[in-house]
Amino acid sequence: MKLYYATGTCSLGPRIVAHELGIELESQKVDIKKHQTDNGSDYWHINPKGYVPALMTDDGYLLTEGVAIMQYLADQGSPTNLNAERGSSSFYQLQEWLTFISTELHKMFSPWLFHPEYGSEAQRVATQKIYERFEIIEEHLEDKQYLVDDEFSLADIYLFTVVRWAELFRIELASYRNLSRLLEKIFNRSAVQSAMRAEGIIEN
Repeated sequence: MKLYYATGTCSLGPRIVAHELGIELESQKVDIKKHQTDNGSDYWHINPKGYVPALMTDDGYLLTEGVAIMQYLADQGSPTNLNAERGSSSFYQLQEWLTFISTELHKMFSPWLFHPEYGSEAQRVATQKIYERFEIIEEHLEDKQYLVDDEFSLADIYLFTVVRWAELFRIELASYRNLSRLLEKIFNRSAVQSAMRAEGIIEN
């Protein structure tokens, strides 16, 4: 399988899943601004959506959207708690959190990541909305170690992938004690460290 990625983007999520499960991935770096891979291919021809991550599966299907790719990879590995058993209450809790992070957090970073032309006022409003979402997570984690069933899951991986952008844009995290604790715990996992090195986020 080949993962199309760009350093510092949400392609980190699928990469962490692969490293957690010991799944070997071929990597192809993409210059998002030029829509070109590092070997000179036109990325529009590979992925008409134009963004990362994208995963070329072993059967030749191009899978896009980070959450879908993470779940696909989790299904390829040995059974773990990363992806809850389908039909179980845990599975639907997992879907709830993946959806929340995707729609209520990930997209809130648009004024910095995708539309800087919106300006400082859009960033100010987005920052306030992000803090409101942090409060929801903070309260949920008051008596929990992880988001779903107190087990490390895809939801935690996706949360880590997205929330790590906060410090890049001077969005304060220190007052969110439970959230900060979870992020530190995830960061210290060996698979997360190796995935971040593979993405070019931290040095070897």
